[in-house]
Amino acid sequence: MENASGQAPRFPGELLDWAGHHSGGVKRLFDPDSGRPGKELLRTNLISRLESWAGQVASGTLGTPRILLLVGGPGNGKTEAIEHTIDCLDTGLAAGGGLRRTLAGLFRPPVGQPVARVVRVDAGSLASIPRPLDLSIVQDASATAGHEGHSAPELLIDELLSLLGDRGGRYYLCCVNRGVLDDALIHAIDHGLHEARSLLERITRSVSLSSDAPSCWPLSDYPGIAVWPMDAESLLTSPGDGRPPPAAVLLGYATNPAHWPAQGTCPAGSSCPFCHGQALLAREEARTALQRILRWYELASGKRWSFRDLFSLVSYLLAGNRPAGQGQPGDPCNWAAYLAEQDRAGQLSKAPRRQQLVAIFQLATSSYQHALFHRWDPAAASVLRQGTKDLGLDKVASETRTLLGLQYFLAERKDSYLPAMISSLLEGMVDLLDPAMASPDTEVAVSGRSNVLLAELDARFSRSIAGGIDFVRKYQTLSKTELDLLQRLAYVDNLLSSPSTRRRNPAAASRVQHIIRDFACRLVRRSVCTRSAVVADFQTLEAFQRVVEDDHKGRQLFEVAKQVKNLLNQSQGFEVSLTTTFGQPLPPQQRQATLLVPVRQVKALHLATEGRPRSPICFLQVGSGQSLQPIALTYDLFKAVKELERGISPASLPRTVVALLDTTRARLSGTIVRDPDVLEESAIGIGADGTEIGTAWSGFVATKGGKQA
Repeated sequence: MENASGQAPRFPGELLDWAGHHSGGVKRLFDPDSGRPGKELLRTNLISRLESWAGQVASGTLGTPRILLLVGGPGNGKTEAIEHTIDCLDTGLAAGGGLRRTLAGLFRPPVGQPVARVVRVDAGSLASIPRPLDLSIVQDASATAGHEGHSAPELLIDELLSLLGDRGGRYYLCCVNRGVLDDALIHAIDHGLHEARSLLERITRSVSLSSDAPSCWPLSDYPGIAVWPMDAESLLTSPGDGRPPPAAVLLGYATNPAHWPAQGTCPAGSSCPFCHGQALLAREEARTALQRILRWYELASGKRWSFRDLFSLVSYLLAGNRPAGQGQPGDPCNWAAYLAEQDRAGQLSKAPRRQQLVAIFQLATSSYQHALFHRWDPAAASVLRQGTKDLGLDKVASETRTLLGLQYFLAERKDSYLPAMISSLLEGMVDLLDPAMASPDTEVAVSGRSNVLLAELDARFSRSIAGGIDFVRKYQTLSKTELDLLQRLAYVDNLLSSPSTRRRNPAAASRVQHIIRDFACRLVRRSVCTRSAVVADFQTLEAFQRVVEDDHKGRQLFEVAKQVKNLLNQSQGFEVSLTTTFGQPLPPQQRQATLLVPVRQVKALHLATEGRPRSPICFLQVGSGQSLQPIALTYDLFKAVKELERGISPASLPRTVVALLDTTRARLSGTIVRDPDVLEESAIGIGADGTEIGTAWSGFVATKGGKQA
């Protein structure tokens, strides 16, 4: 693979252009220098469908959809998909590149002129054997260029309706986001456009994640239309046919040693965190672990990594996020060399500058493991500042300089330091998966042959940093910069343990010591655990991934359904409150009236897969008959089920799970009280003394404690 100049890429410098706000992360039609880092097509399920569709159009296959709608937000690969489809169509028509050249000219008008909303071309006239084939392309359905005075939703409706009534050789490709679709549906409802309303409701349902979403390729009840939700499929799972996930292809290219400086030639030498990160990720095991972590975040958060997100993430992990200026070279390796020089100068200076004191911390935490799990407690900076003052530490001493460097480093974390495009994703990653919060009972690989318990690691660093270093050094698992920083922190730890220091202010010494030991332990945990995908709750995440990605939805989903059944029902059956509505507090027990019905069953709900992307969500079905309800198996619900199996009290369930269960009970209750078949087997419990009203051959009867009252 080559860059735009025809030469092999030079990483990590060129990785900076992969970020979403640079040219490499934003795709423009027919611009070879934009949007495709690596210059290799990242194949998805949709790409295969579009290739098949282009072949059918070129061959004139009957029944081929004439309207294609690619639905999704920015950065999901819609433009890339359109361009590849045009190339395939050009090949199928044997146009010799004529279709691509014609459209490239239309999509790149003279400077100052906007691209028309609808770009039309007589594709059939460009074929080797001319035929009727008119192609219209809407790259962005939110645009109105050439149709001023009309709204984007109105234009979309007009285009769809005109094509529905046409039976000729007209084909229409459109990239549309969900907001425009929703606005178009609202417009159709407000203006009484019944045909448009029916069509848009069907499209909107087809691209939803609901349990009863209809086929979208072709669109249910509209065989001439094909729709595809671009944001439903994960880029971290295989698109099928044994192909690797798009994210795996991207990571493999970004970490290919052929594109990086040869060993020993990096300006920063062994201090470069980016070359060190590349050396780790050049190993398949480390790349696979990173992909698993990213996939688990999708499952736990319900969010998806788009193409643009992944490009920006790879750029951030392997090239950092530093604007050039203020004396800092823009090239990542040169920046690392600059920091290494600043650190050396700070060690020799009598009055080191702030940048010199912080340099070692920035170097150690710029490797991909620490960039991914980036959060440190900025509030600890004030504790360190006050502790240094209370202990009266000598500011010239090397230990005090290290302490000041840590203080300045933590204080900097109060400011924005993450790429704006993926900052929310990175924050969520730490919240859900931080290896610093992984169970101490977990084993982690520290070398090819050795595993250690995290509890052993924690115990040693909690007693002394020097003891922790001695424990991990023999495994040769940390970088030179990480070990150097830990050794300096160990000197500070020893100083704080000395009687001469502690007697000045024992409480302050303990507080500062706690912070630096915690920092050191977190640093080692993140460095080691990220390479093995040992993160918080990773066993639960693994189990949830097996359930979601199991094509047969077998025993595991069955076991989850049984546990959810126990959560929804009481020991004697399903209870419906008759004296309060959803969201209201219950009255005193003596004034309560509760409808008791037989246990509501919970089973796996098997979703339709024909003509649809694989659903990222599993569903359970609750109840039967009129009261049958779907319930989404979220990660929070699944995690709650697993924690209940381990003995947690139901009263300790997260609020999100309690809200989901309460909502499901309320939806069931509304249909149960109107279902005569269920009511025949029910009873009403009144008050706190066990009185029940049920049916008998002569009408209703009240019982107490099983005896007629």
